[in-house]
Amino acid sequence: MDRFLVTEPSDMKKRGWAELDFVLISGDAYVDHPSFAPAVIGRYLESKGYRVGIIDQPDWNDVEAFKKLGKPRLASLVTAGNLDSMLNKFTAAKKIRRQDDYSPGGEAGHRPDRATLVYANRMKEAYSDVPLIIGGIEASLRRFGHYDYWSDTVRRSILVDSKADVLIYGMGELQIVELADALDQGRFKESLPSIRGICYMAKEIPTIDYVECPSFEEIKADKMAFADAFRMQYDEQDPFYGRIVVQKHGDRYLVQNTPALPLTQEEMDGVYNLPYTRKWHPKYDDKGGVPALSEVQFSLVSQRGCFGSCSFCAITNHQGRIIQNRSHESLLDEAQTMINMDNFKGYIHDVGGPTANFRHLACDKQAVYGACKGRTCAAPEPCENLNTNHDDYIALLRKLRKLKGVKKVFVRSGLRYDYVLADNNKDFVRELCEFHVSGQLKVAPEHVSKRVTNMMGKAGKEEFLTFKSWFEEANKKLGKKQYLVPYFMSSHPGCALGDAIELAEFLRDQHMYPEQVQDFIPTPGSLSTC
Repeated sequence: MDRFLVTEPSDMKKRGWAELDFVLISGDAYVDHPSFAPAVIGRYLESKGYRVGIIDQPDWNDVEAFKKLGKPRLASLVTAGNLDSMLNKFTAAKKIRRQDDYSPGGEAGHRPDRATLVYANRMKEAYSDVPLIIGGIEASLRRFGHYDYWSDTVRRSILVDSKADVLIYGMGELQIVELADALDQGRFKESLPSIRGICYMAKEIPTIDYVECPSFEEIKADKMAFADAFRMQYDEQDPFYGRIVVQKHGDRYLVQNTPALPLTQEEMDGVYNLPYTRKWHPKYDDKGGVPALSEVQFSLVSQRGCFGSCSFCAITNHQGRIIQNRSHESLLDEAQTMINMDNFKGYIHDVGGPTANFRHLACDKQAVYGACKGRTCAAPEPCENLNTNHDDYIALLRKLRKLKGVKKVFVRSGLRYDYVLADNNKDFVRELCEFHVSGQLKVAPEHVSKRVTNMMGKAGKEEFLTFKSWFEEANKKLGKKQYLVPYFMSSHPGCALGDAIELAEFLRDQHMYPEQVQDFIPTPGSLSTC
């Protein structure tokens, strides 16, 4: 059997381990694939010599379920999983979703509401003297006082309510190893102020350069104070010039250290070259596995970060605006691993990231000075310094489709068509249509009202229509019948009835029948939510 991370005491016994260094509690079923954060963190710690075990989706009503792998030597790690647990459970209309793709067989109900809090409290109950570290998207985007749509209240930082010792925000590989080394060397508490990409609680404000945003008590009472706090937090989310951000909660201070530095290409390659089995754990076979794997098992993550800065997206506050990419060699090696798998049918389903065609920095300046504060790179209008070159991405796609055993390489993650237009690159569109579209190409104009797209941080209707004409022209020359699948969003803040009517009439006039419309959900951490 392929070697997974430890999930049972019997796994520890087979390895000759009497104890683990870290026990990771996850709200997702355990899928050993680099698109699943618990697997990444577990594998990365393992690669640094630490002993890691995963307890996935434990029975939160029974503290004994959290003791299954014994008391960890260094720390307990807690994550809700790949999604915020409330978003995972409820629709925009606050109806319970019928399916949870991150659970065995897609069954709902395998995790509690506000999973990070529940799991953290249980681990504290199980091992009160063991340091507790929380992370993942739920913890990351709830790290400050935040608006919670599901209760319609402003809630405290999840670090306060969880009583954890540390919160890791953003992508956590660098932070978790620094914390692990500090724990192992007995210098955990004194190391916290110097570790980037984490939050902790303190009785006093740090003496070094910082910015203090309105307190939890202030933002709960005053919407303008909430907006001021969000702006200050948002402006400091850059690893090069971002300062420490402090927010008072009662008589203590939440301290957010400066963001973690971007991974180098070598570091990024290292993360994705770890020995993932790329499968769900075999204990789920009887239930048909974990549905979320099917979307990504034969896909390649080529980069992280996004300089698109869409207002409704929280990537800016999680992965950041600075692109980090993998080498072609690393991606080709991973593709070869997929080709050698028994159930590979010849199709690489995607090559991309948050935005498929953002393969490099928005501009050279970002490598030294960071992304410009108070400005956007791509929309509503592209910056004059924006590097729109697609050569590297095209070269990567060409190499992948030449691999023996590969029939087709698709591009299915979000494609920024306004970025293609800014490059004036019809050749890219033609090559995309010829080799990398599976009959449909997904794009996300989100809306057509200029007033609304400006608030969303998106390109306008004209850009969408221009790209549509390029796409249709390319397919006509190729003799192919392929279609654009546009995504649109309803209920975005500032969108009035007249804007909705404009969108409806546009769809009618274009003879478009969208498969789905996303109703805006004000998740924590996005500008649109604020």
